[in-house]
Amino acid sequence: MAVEEQRAGSRVSRPEIRLVRRGFTDPARAVRLLEGPGLEGLADDPVLLDALGATADPDLALLGLARLLEAADEAERRTLRDTLTTSKPLRDRLLGVLGVSTALGEHLARHPHDWHALVTFELRDMHPGPEDFRRALAESVRDDTLTPANALRVAYRRCLLAIAARDLTGTTDLAQTAAELADLAGATLQTALDLAEAQDPQAAAACRLAVIGMGKCGGRELNYVSDVDVVFVAEPREGVDEQEALRAATRLAAALTRLCSDTTGEGTIWPVDANLRPEGRNGPLVRTLASHLAYYQRWAKTWEFQALLKARPVAGDAELGAAYVEALAPMVWQAAARENFVTDVQQMRRRVIDSIPATELDRQLKLGPGGLRDVEFSVQLLQLVHGRTDPALRSGNTLEALAALSRGGYVGRADAASLDTAYRFLRSLEHRIQLHRLRRTHLMPTAEEDLRRLARSLAALINDDTRSDPVAALQREWKRHAVEVRRLHEKLFYRPLLDAVAELPPGAAGLTPEAARARLEALGYTDPAAALRHISALASGVSRKAAIQRTLLPVLLGWFADSADPDAGLLNFRQVSDALGRTPWYLRLLRDESAAAEQLARVLSAGRLAPDLLLRAPEAVAMLGDPQGLVPRGRAALQSEVLAAVGRAGSPAAAVAAARSVRRRELFRTAAADVLGRLGEDPGEALDAAGEALTALNAATLQGALRACVAGWEAEHGTLPTRIAVIAMGRFGGHELGYGSDADVLFVHEPLLGSLEQDAALAAQAVCNELRTLLGAPSTEPPLLVDADLRPEGRSGPLVRTLASYAAYYRRWSHAWESQALLRAEPVAGDEELGARFRQLIDPLRYPGGGVPERDLVEIRRIKARIEAERLPRGADPTTHTKIGRGGLADVEWTVQLLQLQHGHELPALRTTRTRAALAGAVRAGLVDPADGEVLDAAWVLASRVRAAVMLVRGRPGDSFPGEARELAGVARYLGYGAGHSGELVDDYRRTTRRARAVVDRLFYGSA
Repeated sequence: MAVEEQRAGSRVSRPEIRLVRRGFTDPARAVRLLEGPGLEGLADDPVLLDALGATADPDLALLGLARLLEAADEAERRTLRDTLTTSKPLRDRLLGVLGVSTALGEHLARHPHDWHALVTFELRDMHPGPEDFRRALAESVRDDTLTPANALRVAYRRCLLAIAARDLTGTTDLAQTAAELADLAGATLQTALDLAEAQDPQAAAACRLAVIGMGKCGGRELNYVSDVDVVFVAEPREGVDEQEALRAATRLAAALTRLCSDTTGEGTIWPVDANLRPEGRNGPLVRTLASHLAYYQRWAKTWEFQALLKARPVAGDAELGAAYVEALAPMVWQAAARENFVTDVQQMRRRVIDSIPATELDRQLKLGPGGLRDVEFSVQLLQLVHGRTDPALRSGNTLEALAALSRGGYVGRADAASLDTAYRFLRSLEHRIQLHRLRRTHLMPTAEEDLRRLARSLAALINDDTRSDPVAALQREWKRHAVEVRRLHEKLFYRPLLDAVAELPPGAAGLTPEAARARLEALGYTDPAAALRHISALASGVSRKAAIQRTLLPVLLGWFADSADPDAGLLNFRQVSDALGRTPWYLRLLRDESAAAEQLARVLSAGRLAPDLLLRAPEAVAMLGDPQGLVPRGRAALQSEVLAAVGRAGSPAAAVAAARSVRRRELFRTAAADVLGRLGEDPGEALDAAGEALTALNAATLQGALRACVAGWEAEHGTLPTRIAVIAMGRFGGHELGYGSDADVLFVHEPLLGSLEQDAALAAQAVCNELRTLLGAPSTEPPLLVDADLRPEGRSGPLVRTLASYAAYYRRWSHAWESQALLRAEPVAGDEELGARFRQLIDPLRYPGGGVPERDLVEIRRIKARIEAERLPRGADPTTHTKIGRGGLADVEWTVQLLQLQHGHELPALRTTRTRAALAGAVRAGLVDPADGEVLDAAWVLASRVRAAVMLVRGRPGDSFPGEARELAGVARYLGYGAGHSGELVDDYRRTTRRARAVVDRLFYGSA
């Protein structure tokens, strides 16, 4: 306190300095209180002052004591003073409470005689049980000076005062305190029920009513201030009609709830919450046992069985309560076998985090990451998984269950001890916060005085020395425990799986193979036996590789379990590790770069495409450890690398293979970035980035392949007699390529001066044929299929034409659909000058000066309608087919292209090969209402993303949603939907495309 003394300087008196040294922060007020009524003669009592200084908040303790003495009558005041100065146990208990709880201090000021409740707890081994509390409450409600309801509330506070005193002086530990609070709650419910029956004897005579404690009350681990969760179950007495009995039981339950929850008079005890009953608030307040059983057998969700894990009879008919728990227990312990168990559990876990306001996330002791709910939730999940076969785990109390899990080998001993300590600290911190004003809160305070009081009250639980800076010590201890609990998922769920397949030291407890399989199944692995084999292969042995894998696997298994296909993630990881396990940098990267390890796990379990690409060249894992490793490269850089690789090759086949190798690696880069959400936060932005990256990659690959094939021809025949340009068409030309798209192109050539046209045509034909063959040939590298079917005369026409031949054909024979197809034409490889001249040739065709003639408009609409009627695959759902289904890609693209044909000659904004850019230009020009533009854009983006997701998940292209549930779940995950929400994705898709089709009908078909 030297700092405080120096600051005070000459402004404070010597008595005030003595108080500052004892921890008082307002010594002037303390001196006034010590000289005031009730405390006369105690100002210089060093025993009292030392006792006040030892409390969590000496100022608060002194204020509470002064108010108590002031409120007491003369005789009571004299007795209290004498006891206070002569009895250290009473002094420590009373001042300990007053130094922490303003609310209990105010209660003592209103009811001064209640300090005697502290004297009755003289022996350290006295632990009051439910009957002690029931007896104390029953005696109190017979007090004629208060109404029964107010007498119950005063008596409850009196008992709470005694529990808090024992807690704050260390007479009881956290577990005993929480149990006593739960027993007090049960006694209060019983007393309230007795009062309700006395007020309504006819109802009491008609039914048997049992009150089942749920949540923390049921688990005998209640907080100081908490809703008390209950379920009511009733049966008719002999000779009473069931409906009459239920009406009577409902009156009793409602009266009990009012007695405890009303805020009149002495204030509420705590709210009685019956919302965990079947159907929640919408269900009847009271049911018979048979009705409860029928609901849980037919309708209950997984979380409801998890809630029943803590069910315990606490009041009312004990025989009926025991029958309720006994009848429902078998269903509780079979919940982990339910079909959607893992999905339901994951959804609950996410909902807890999502429900926290952003401003409270870092202050939440209960619900936040590393908070109490993490411990409770994980312990309960392990109980549900392993309690099916091990009755020793079937406790409703978190700490008892954690100890049982440790004894059974389901949780490592050191991990269980660490979590036990963290849980006790966090619950004690929560208790101290609630005690201050007896308010239900789980938030860490921010005020300095509140934090200081908390730190001093928890000094025995804080490892650091709290004397110099108690607030900093408290913050460090809280964060230390929170970090420990954040690792909970790894500690409780995954590390014992390694023990199940590895050699354990003598005497160590580990999961049996059967328990390990049960745990993997509960976590979503559909083939637990295979998963255990993979874990064993990766982690068994004494090599450095196995040791590192044992460190990595607990975390990786958790990331795999959070995906739609954990089995595939684990299998892929084993295959990558088998290929790279002897490479020094691989395991070091994953061990030292947690971000790289997590990214690898997400990629390996997100679908088939990215893992397939990675397994063909596992060294690409290295890019996950590079901050810029998942940034797609630009076309110039790609083309430079491809051309360099082609130049080093000795033959056209080797050169094209080198280009395809670069393409495979860059495909993985783009796919991994896409899966991990690195291409942009906005879905449209991410889609455009992927399309641009894939377009640049295919263009560079074509450029390299063309140079290789020209070089090969020239090595055999001499100088090539013609120039060649490659024109991208379709999605390629629109920079809208997907992962499974072919490369639609046109080939154009122009003979060199002095060359015979026939020789030039034969040479160009040979080069382009070889290019297509080498890029599509079977190989370990993914093929690039080059499709030239959009050329004049289609497959029946020559593969390559001269610029003059194209001009002649378009002048004489071109159809409306060909002008429409040319809207996406863009040179991408070969001779740049020739490509530019081709563009000049087609611009008048795709942007006709007079717009679209009526006959062409009719033809375009007729072709579109025919495609819709004839080309939809048999059995396909037109509402979910992304390409030619209702409101899909074709609908939007044909609508936009029609606007380009009609107005492109006068509006430069429409002269683009990109669909979204052209649509935006049409909106800016007033051709499309902005709202309609948003509808069309949203439908096109969603349909394109669904196609991309299907390819990423299945590894092969598809235009419809997958029929297999796990694949559909993977598609939904990619699109941002949580586990179990695949149906919402399909519904959202149908809704979005239905709106788009309405716009298409108006803009394209001209419907009113």
